[in-house]
Amino acid sequence: MIEMLKQKGFVRGIVLVALIATFSTLLANLPAIKSLGISPLVVGIILGIVFGNTIHYKLGSDMDSGITFSAKKILRFAIVFYGFRITFQEIASVGMEGFLVSLIMLSSTFILGIWAGIKVFKMDRDISILNASGASVCGAAAVLATEPVINADGYKAAIAVSMVVLFGTIAMFLYPALYLTVFEPSTGFLHMTPHQFGIYTGGTIHEVAQVIAVPASVPNASKEMSDAAVIVKMTRVMMIAPLLIILGLYLSFTSKTDSKQAVKIVIPWFAVYFIAVAGFNSLSLLPKDMVDGINMIDTFLLTMAMTALGIGTKFANFKGLGGAPIYTALIMFIWLIVGGFVVTKLVAGGF
Repeated sequence: MIEMLKQKGFVRGIVLVALIATFSTLLANLPAIKSLGISPLVVGIILGIVFGNTIHYKLGSDMDSGITFSAKKILRFAIVFYGFRITFQEIASVGMEGFLVSLIMLSSTFILGIWAGIKVFKMDRDISILNASGASVCGAAAVLATEPVINADGYKAAIAVSMVVLFGTIAMFLYPALYLTVFEPSTGFLHMTPHQFGIYTGGTIHEVAQVIAVPASVPNASKEMSDAAVIVKMTRVMMIAPLLIILGLYLSFTSKTDSKQAVKIVIPWFAVYFIAVAGFNSLSLLPKDMVDGINMIDTFLLTMAMTALGIGTKFANFKGLGGAPIYTALIMFIWLIVGGFVVTKLVAGGF
């Protein structure tokens, strides 16, 4: 760290990222953008990409060390403190049915996304994993958390985040319409109770902000619906830690190494610390105002990390990808809607 501070432009690079992240946060809080459920993280990567492909070229590379630090080190720190958004009590309150829906949809979507990306559309392995992570767990935050485990290039994370934005936004408008026309208990032919629909929403929509926006868009939605949606979604967020640990172990044992060398096991310790922080938060030792403040700072740090990834994303890297990322994301999206409905009905109430 001391050596980094001595590097020319290191501090200026971090300050630059922080300034763009601040502007992204201000934009995301504008009513027109906030109503769409678009988080500062998404605004940050968009502005970062624009900056990285325009003004950044004129500034030279002396600030790149600070930008890389923001995309790597600050990211891990922010993921650890993301645990302050979750308590084990919240997860327990939704019951086994919410946990099972989360587990089934996360694991099936993740496997489907990787299989479709690599086997069907011959897509890059890293992009396939990041794409699957974003759809199956918690959107942009999951992509950010997965990127250091597989040591992927920043532009690949940007591709996955763009898929989260596209299909997560579609879901945010589609789900309320589906509930009012198809799932509403008194009129829908595939009726779901408010509790079931909350579990369905939390178990299948990409971003936390988008999950919150869906019940808010349903007229006269009950508190039961919104609570179930948010808690099930946060259960999926919690599952990012064991997923990354399993992924790290799997990649370690399947990597091509010299037969004379021992297999290097990579454990993403920041995921372990994430669980520890969530456990600490479950003890309610800190005042709510302090936890809210930590979460606000953490959101800003995540926005910085996303902004830094955006700055490192060059349009030239997107050449030759074709429609494979979109096709893969579309397959996962259809599975989340159709498969998620079937799984929710089977687990949380039956047909």
